[in-house]
Amino acid sequence: MNPIRVLVADDQEIVRRGLGIIIDQQDDMTIVGQAEDGEEAVRLARELKPDVVLMDIKMPRMNGIQATRTIASELP
Repeated sequence: MNPIRVLVADDQEIVRRGLGIIIDQQDDMTIVGQAEDGEEAVRLARELKPDVVLMDIKMPRMNGIQATRTIASELP
């Protein structure tokens, strides 16, 4: 079985790193990308096509709600 591919989006580096460490320790999950704002999350989701996006709501340039709407409409 292939691992669940996760993209983490959060503007705080320590949160991204921490979640990345926790997720990568799971046998059935792997981090495929990390984004520091909503615009980067959308770009990486388009490029990497993760199974799951773990999204922070309050981020610069594009918030998590807007980014989630864009990702969900393009990659249902």
